[in-house]
Amino acid sequence: MTIFIMISLIQFPDQALEASIRGLNLWWEVVFPSLLPFFITAELLLAFGVVNFIGVLFEPIMRPLFNIPGVGSFGWMMGMASGYPTGAKIAARLREEGQLTQIEAERLVAFTNNSSPLFIFGAISVGFFHDASLGVLIAVCHYTSNAIVGIVMRFHGRSKKKILREKRERVSLTTAFKAMHRTRLKDKRPFGEILGDAVLNSIKTLIMVGGFITLFSVLIKLLFLVGVTPAIAGLFKVALSLFSLPIEFALPFLSGLFEITIGANMITQITTESLLPQLILISFILGFNGFSIQAQVASILAKTDIRFLPYFFARLLHGTLASILTIILYKPLYLNKETSQTSVPASQASDNNIGNYILDLVTQNGALLTFFSLGIAIIILYRRNMKKQ
Repeated sequence: MTIFIMISLIQFPDQALEASIRGLNLWWEVVFPSLLPFFITAELLLAFGVVNFIGVLFEPIMRPLFNIPGVGSFGWMMGMASGYPTGAKIAARLREEGQLTQIEAERLVAFTNNSSPLFIFGAISVGFFHDASLGVLIAVCHYTSNAIVGIVMRFHGRSKKKILREKRERVSLTTAFKAMHRTRLKDKRPFGEILGDAVLNSIKTLIMVGGFITLFSVLIKLLFLVGVTPAIAGLFKVALSLFSLPIEFALPFLSGLFEITIGANMITQITTESLLPQLILISFILGFNGFSIQAQVASILAKTDIRFLPYFFARLLHGTLASILTIILYKPLYLNKETSQTSVPASQASDNNIGNYILDLVTQNGALLTFFSLGIAIIILYRRNMKKQ
């Protein structure tokens, strides 16, 4: 693979540079500023024991449903709010701190790496489809199927189940506050150091994410230029025809399996009599995550003993369930609303949609926030190196 990339880069330098810049711009303007606040917040909440507070309160929900401790609820909520790969990042941290066993962490990773509402409503429904009402259908199918995946994965590793049964205290606010206080006392770092570590750890992870986005942007382009992607797309045409889906979606769908944004955009550009085939394929690639995001998750999990295979199985299951739910709910959640309500012009829906507004705000100011954050990281590293000398 490395030799192939090297030879392709020499043969197509201009196209590779263009793809690299496109991937870098996506990271610089959107991904970094969108995820950085969530990453820093997660690090701080972990350090201050708030996660343990939430864990005690949500134990009666998380254990029966997903067979994981209550602290896993924090990863679920943050993953749902900010999108991938936040869930993997939090699961890895909880595993490193010993708050989850290996099997419990694998269960948590399986259903906490999903798309964010901002991406579904802002980028997909309004940005690509120019129809804000589609966001409800896509989101319901995506998050419902994700919860079902979590319930299914509760049986993962049951044959290796431990044992060790702790005497559980009665759930109450007092118990939750005690757990939070104990966690905070264990961390002897001053507030300034905690904040600095939160910023540095978050930026390091996001730089890694940016590297994978740029790499896969170039890889997708090179595979297309050398004819590998069109050849594989021929096999996908057969698969799509078996499911009565238009074969024109083969190449866009294959691109989406590598990188969600590129594939979703290509799928929405193909005109069909019904939106259902497009929604089925987009629901699948959103649940599948794409190889680019899977590589990011694998890199985060590599520092722990959390295995990648259960996560990959969950991605296939999530994509399949989301597609099935899309077929079932397409009429009640979209067609019926379209016929019973006056259609809103796409331009007006775009202007009034809060998701689209936030996405535009992040895009316009994302580069500035990225530059500012990297500057802070450099200052923190410089000051710490000076203290060591």
